[in-house]
Amino acid sequence: MNKILQYGALAGAAALLLAGCASAADPGSAPAAESSDAPAPVAGPRLAVAYEGGVTVFGGDDLAELGDFDSEEFIRLNAAGDGRHVMVTTSKGFQLLDARAPELTELLVPAAAAGHVVSHADKTVLYDDATSDTTVFDSAALAASEGELPEAEVIPGDTAHHGVSVELEDGTLLTTVGTEAGRTGIRVLDANRDEIASNDQCPGVHGEGTAQGEAVVFGCEDGVLLVKDGEITKLDAPDEFGRSGNAYVSESSPLVVMDYKTDPDAEGYLLRDLALVDTAAGTLETVALPDGVEYTYRGVGRGPAEEAVLIGTDGKLHSIDPATGEITSSLQVVDPWEGPAEWQDPHPSVKVAGDRAYVTDPADSEIVVVDLTTGEIAQTVALDHVPNEIAVIG
Repeated sequence: MNKILQYGALAGAAALLLAGCASAADPGSAPAAESSDAPAPVAGPRLAVAYEGGVTVFGGDDLAELGDFDSEEFIRLNAAGDGRHVMVTTSKGFQLLDARAPELTELLVPAAAAGHVVSHADKTVLYDDATSDTTVFDSAALAASEGELPEAEVIPGDTAHHGVSVELEDGTLLTTVGTEAGRTGIRVLDANRDEIASNDQCPGVHGEGTAQGEAVVFGCEDGVLLVKDGEITKLDAPDEFGRSGNAYVSESSPLVVMDYKTDPDAEGYLLRDLALVDTAAGTLETVALPDGVEYTYRGVGRGPAEEAVLIGTDGKLHSIDPATGEITSSLQVVDPWEGPAEWQDPHPSVKVAGDRAYVTDPADSEIVVVDLTTGEIAQTVALDHVPNEIAVIG
C-alpha cells in the first residue's frame, strides 16, 4: 500500500484502501494484448452509462458495447480527468472504472459520503461530504497506476458538509466551508495548506467552475463568488433569492454559464433561467429561456466553439451564446419530457467531449450523439437499460 501524505490531524480520515488489481494500460489507450490471439485494442472515445444496478462501457467510433458491470442500485459517474478512469460514486466511496480496459476495478478511495469530483491543472480532486476531507491525486500518476492507487494528499476539512475543492496550477487549494446546518463560503489555502484568504458571504455555497486564466466561480443563494488573481469578489444576484449551484465552463473562455433559481419554495427540479458570468469584466447577468424550454442541472454543457449546449424539456438540444444567453440554433433529439420527481431519477442529460454532445434518452433507452460542428445527429446508440448518469472520455 502506498503512503498517503497528510497535512494536519486526520481524525476520522480513512486511509486509501487498495483491493484488487486494475488491468495494465497505457494512459489514453486500451491495454496491450496479452497474446497474438487477443483482440486488437479498441481506439476512440469511451462512454460510461449508469443504470439501476450497473454501468455499461461503450467505445470506439461506433460506440460498440465493450463491457457491462454490476454495481449498486444508484451510482454517479464522473470522468477522473486522467484520460482513462471514471470515478463511480457508491455508498463505500469512489470506485475506479478503467474505461479503457474496460474493467470495474476493486480500487477504492473510501468515503462515507462520496461527493464532488473535480479535475483541473493535472490534478484529480475528490471530496468526502461526511468528513469534508479533500483527496488530491496527480492525474498522470492515476492514469499510469497498475494494481494500486498512487500516492495522494489528504487535506482535512473543518466541519462536515456537502462541499467541493479545486487545486490551481500553483498548488493553491480552494475549498468550501460550512456545517450540516448550512454552507457559508470558501477558504483559500496555499501550497503549504496555510489559509491565506476566506469569504463567508456565500450562503448555500455549491459547485465550482474554472474558467480562462484560472478564474474560479462558486454558486451562492444570492449570487456568485469569483476568485481571480488571489482576490475573492462577490457578484450579487439581481434577485433577493438568486441561487446558482452548478457552473458550466470552458477553460479557454472567460464566460461562465450557471443554473439560476429565483423561488426557494419552487416544487420540482426544472429551471428556466440561466446566470451568465463574465469573469474578465466581473459581472453577473441573468436571462430567461423561451417559454416551453426548461432544464435540470444535468442538462447543460459547453461546446467546441465555447457555446453552451442545453437539452430542454421540448426535447431539443439548444446552442446558446454564453455572452447573451441567446439561442442560436436548436435540434430535435428526443421527445418532449417532464421533470423528474426526484433529482436522482433518470431524465435527459448531456455531456460534451470534443465536438460531440452525448444526450441520454431514458424514455427510449438510447444515447443520441450530436455532431456540434455540423449540427446534426451523428449516431443513436440503443441500450439494454434505462440510462441515468453518463461520463465521457475522449
